[in-house]
Amino acid sequence: MSDTLMPGQLLARGVCRHLLHHGFVTVEELVPAPGLRVDVMALGPKGEVWIIECKSSRVDFTSDRKWQNYLEWSDRFFWAVDADFPADLLPDDTGLIVADAYDAEILRMGPATPLAGARRKVMMQKFARHAALRLQGYRDPGVTTSGISP
Repeated sequence: MSDTLMPGQLLARGVCRHLLHHGFVTVEELVPAPGLRVDVMALGPKGEVWIIECKSSRVDFTSDRKWQNYLEWSDRFFWAVDADFPADLLPDDTGLIVADAYDAEILRMGPATPLAGARRKVMMQKFARHAALRLQGYRDPGVTTSGISP
């Protein structure tokens, strides 16, 4: 990853740091299904799966046409925005996290919509493979994992 992070990546970093304090581990840019890529997927201490979409501006949010497709891949869905984001744009029936590059705060919990067992198993496997491939890339940067599906 580059030393210069984009605004959404900075939000993701703060979200990941905050969720770690709640016992969640996270991965960024996970693909739950072809054509979808979530900003942050969090795995909780009881196996709960949260998806967090980071939005750095009004235009970033209004141009997102895929977010509702993420709902079926998690137990809870959240938006992560900075303190200046017009939060009234965000649907009331979704979670809300206010973040910066260093930390975050959960302002509203998304409703619980528990995953079916088979879907949960798929998401756990995707999470594990994604995390393992990312770690392998850090440990051995000369090896490419581009042909391997997470």
